Amino acid sequence: MAVCFLFLVTSLFIFKDRIIDAVLDNAVKTRMAAHDLKLEDGLHAFLIGTGSPLPDIKRAGPCIAIMAGDRLFVVDAGEAAARNIMLTGLSIGKVEAVLLTHFHSDHISGLGEMMLQRWAGGSNDKPLEVIGPEGVEEVVAGFNMAFKLDDGYRTAMHGEKTFPPSGAGGVAKPFALGPEDDASMVILDQNGLKITAFRVDHKPVVPAVGYKFEYKGRSLLISGDTKYCLSLEKQAVGVDLLLHEAMNPKLVGLMHKYSYLSHGVSTAKVTHDLVVYHSSPEDVAKIAQMAKVPNVVLYHIIPPLPSAIFKGIFLGDAPKYYDGSMTIGEDGMMISLPVGSKSIRTKYLFR
Repeated sequence: MAVCFLFLVTSLFIFKDRIIDAVLDNAVKTRMAAHDLKLEDGLHAFLIGTGSPLPDIKRAGPCIAIMAGDRLFVVDAGEAAARNIMLTGLSIGKVEAVLLTHFHSDHISGLGEMMLQRWAGGSNDKPLEVIGPEGVEEVVAGFNMAFKLDDGYRTAMHGEKTFPPSGAGGVAKPFALGPEDDASMVILDQNGLKITAFRVDHKPVVPAVGYKFEYKGRSLLISGDTKYCLSLEKQAVGVDLLLHEAMNPKLVGLMHKYSYLSHGVSTAKVTHDLVVYHSSPEDVAKIAQMAKVPNVVLYHIIPPLPSAIFKGIFLGDAPKYYDGSMTIGEDGMMISLPVGSKSIRTKYLFR
């Protein structure tokens, strides 16, 4: 027995470098292979970032990726959005377009990196389409200017075949909604996929929109930032899944109460104003109940939740107003709506 143990220890010492190399080789191979996620035909939502401007170590900035069949779209591009898309196993080079809900910094701060990584991820020879309400032209132009020098460095280093100059940056695709509070318009309708943009109420942020995706009999709606909104309720009727922002006024009120302890001189005013143009979980519950939506997932969580024990507190009285399924989303959550079924399947990719 002692001889066998001695032999084993000696072998490990002699071959330790080979063992480490083999383990490292397999780990890298597994990680690289993870960038080709295989999905069944359906509508799939990936919560890439579920946070807000308030710092949260567990949540990236607002971003949701949508797979409709083999087509990949991204709604909003908050901080770390490109990183988290790649961590899910999605191929960022296949992103067709980014759809912006509005131009608050937390929804656009990751757009430059999204453009660059999408360009690199597919050696794309056409810039990324950035679709949004009027004003998107200024946003895209700003990021193109900021990344212009870096774009040149990438092509010079890796060559035009890998980084075609024509594929750098983004191209703005603006749309204009009518003035009505419930204005909407179809921005894409082809090959079984329909995307509708509709006005939401995030005043004084104007314009602000949400998006509805419909694909082969399955549907989901993304709210963007909004307070209780009748146009959203109208668009949500009949959808399988509602992805809605949420803010807990009571918890934000506590932040306001103790804002004098913060080093940020604007904290008191910001925490006072937040409640004016966001939706509480109770608001979302009432919308979902009226629209008869069977499943709700909350994102853009305000304020950050330091522990899972706060989830019940965050939801507040929402269960009193809604008899469907309501979940507090988290980064890396994937919700699948398979074609030819009424089922909804959830998987957590970052756990």
